[in-house]
Amino acid sequence: MNLHPEWSYQAVLYEMNVRQLTPEGTLRAAAAKLPFLRDLGVDAVWLMPIYPIGEAGRKGSLGSYYSIRDYCAVNPELGTMADFDAFVAEAHRLGIKILLDWVANHTARDARWIAEQHASWYERDAAGEPAVPWDWSDTAKLNYANRDVWRAQGDAMEFWITQHAVDGFRCDMAMLVPVDFWTETSRRLRRIHPDLFLLAEAEERNLVEEGGFDACYAWEMHHLLNDVARQRVRVTALRDYIYADRGRYPDSAMRLAFTSNHDENTWNGSEFTRMGDAREIMAVFTFVVPRGLPLIYTGQEIGYDHSFAFFDRDPIREYRANGFTDFYRRLTALRHGNPALAAGERGGAMIEIRNNAEDCLMTMVRETAGNRVVAVMNLSPYAIHADYYTGIYAGMYTDAMTGEPCELRGRVEEDMAPWSYRILTR
Repeated sequence: MNLHPEWSYQAVLYEMNVRQLTPEGTLRAAAAKLPFLRDLGVDAVWLMPIYPIGEAGRKGSLGSYYSIRDYCAVNPELGTMADFDAFVAEAHRLGIKILLDWVANHTARDARWIAEQHASWYERDAAGEPAVPWDWSDTAKLNYANRDVWRAQGDAMEFWITQHAVDGFRCDMAMLVPVDFWTETSRRLRRIHPDLFLLAEAEERNLVEEGGFDACYAWEMHHLLNDVARQRVRVTALRDYIYADRGRYPDSAMRLAFTSNHDENTWNGSEFTRMGDAREIMAVFTFVVPRGLPLIYTGQEIGYDHSFAFFDRDPIREYRANGFTDFYRRLTALRHGNPALAAGERGGAMIEIRNNAEDCLMTMVRETAGNRVVAVMNLSPYAIHADYYTGIYAGMYTDAMTGEPCELRGRVEEDMAPWSYRILTR
C-alpha cells in the first residue's frame, strides 16, 4: 500500500513566485513557462498564493500574497479563474501536479469573512478588533476554537480540489493551527481525492504522525546548510542532525530539502549571498539526503542571483536556459533515475563509509534493491587529501553529473578541491 501519492516519491518540487517569474506577472505568462519546467524535470509546482490580497494595512505597493481576502477567488492582478484553470490544464497535460499555497492561520483584515460579519471567526485584541498575529499587521488571526472556521476552511480547500482540479496544498505555518484541524480536514479531503498531497511548512512531528501530512519542512537542516557554507559549524553538525532526525519522525515522513525558498530569498538573500561557493554542493546535498524531497525556487533554475522584493513587482528580466539549468536538469535526472534516492519510506537509508577527514568529507551510500548511489562530498572550503576504503561498495559506476563510467576502487586516495563532489550511480 502506498502511504503517499505514487508520483511524490521521486518528485522534484518547484516553488513558483507568479508575481516575479515573468515581466507580465500573470498566470497566463506563467503557463508559458511550464514546458521549460517540465523539460527541467519538475514534477509538481507549488504556486505561492493566488488569491485576492487585502488592502487594509497593505505592505508595499502590491501587498503580501499571504494576506488573503477571499479563499475562493483569483487575484485579478494574476488573471481570472479561467486563466487559473488553463494553467492547471496545461500543467496536467505536461504531467505536472499543482499544489496551492494554503494559509489557514489568518486572513486579510478586510477579508470577505470579516465583511460577512463572521465576528466569532476571529480572535480579538483588547480593543475588540481582530487580533494581529506576530507583526503581520496586514492580517487577522482566525479563531480555531470555533468549529465553523474548521468547516469553512475545509469547504474552501474542497472547492479547489473538486472545481479546479488541484493536486494538493502546501500549508503555510501549519503548526499555528490545531493539529486536530489538519487531522480532520486531511481525512475529509482524501475521501474526495485519495491521492491528495499535503506539505506542512513546519517541523512539528505530530503534523505527519497525526495531521495527515505527507511531508514537512527540514528548516533545521536548511539552516545547517547555510552554517556549514559559512563555516560557522563543520559538516559533523550536519551528520549529527541526519542521525538525530532519523529517530524523530516515522520512516514515511518526507522532508522538504532546499537551498532557497521565498522566505529565505526575501529576508536572508539568495543562495549566492548565503552560501557563496558552497551553493552547488549544497543543492546536490538536497537531492541525495535521506528522506529528502528537493525543492527549486523561482530563478534558481537559471542561476538568478537576486533577492526578490516581497511586496512589489520585481520580475526576472531575462529568462533563458544556461549552465545552471543544465546542472538542475542533471540533478532531476539523478532523482528520477535512482529509486535509492526516493523520499519517505521507499528510499535507501544513509550508510556512511568512514574516511580520514570527517570534519570536511561525507562519503555515503544509499541503496535499494537493484540501485545504489554513492555520494562523495567535500563539504568544506579546504582542499583535502581524502583516504578511505570502500569495501563491498567498490566497483564500476556512472558519474551522475557527467554520464561517464567511473571506477570506485577498493581504496580511494585522492586530492579534493574545496566544495567538490562526485555522485556515482549503478
